[in-house]
Amino acid sequence: MSLIPKKGTVYVVDDDEAVRDSLQWLLEGKDYRVKCFDSAESFLSRFDPREVACLIADIRMDGMSGLELQDRLLERKSPLPIVFITGHGDVPMAVSTMKKGAMDFIEKPFKEDELVALVERMLDVARQQFAQQQEAASRDALLSRLTTREAQVLDRIVAGRLNKQIADDLGISIKTVEAHRANIMEKLNANTVADLLKIALGAQGKN
Repeated sequence: MSLIPKKGTVYVVDDDEAVRDSLQWLLEGKDYRVKCFDSAESFLSRFDPREVACLIADIRMDGMSGLELQDRLLERKSPLPIVFITGHGDVPMAVSTMKKGAMDFIEKPFKEDELVALVERMLDVARQQFAQQQEAASRDALLSRLTTREAQVLDRIVAGRLNKQIADDLGISIKTVEAHRANIMEKLNANTVADLLKIALGAQGKN
């Protein structure tokens, strides 16, 4: 068994057992963790959205098609990067999947080196998205520690209001504003106003 850490998870969804086996053999040989499914339905029932992963799916399958699978993932707001396997007649269909956010499509028979390069690109995107989600969750956790009044003060700090203006806005004293500012800095683990703005503006940017 390899002692090298796995590079990431690749989900393979295809109703053709030979295709699943060949992809599994190829990708496990490159030290990826591979999970194969014979239908979109079985994949959706067992897919873990918290995993750093990507998806290779056949565009035409019995039951739910690759297109329908993509729609289901979009409904779930899943950031999972997808590449579709297509037959020669499926290129227009594949183009429509890319308009919905698929990263690429590959035609059968596909070249192994191109597929591996695509997988690596997808996992790079998945890692970036995972890091952004973790960062957003961390920001949300910090901001949830603020009281309603502290959140109001923070909004005005971000808007560039001075302490006196914030005091006038909220009908409180300047000393109270200063106390709230100190509490906000402490709760958000911010050493400077620049730190504070990065946290607050980062949270607003994802909305």
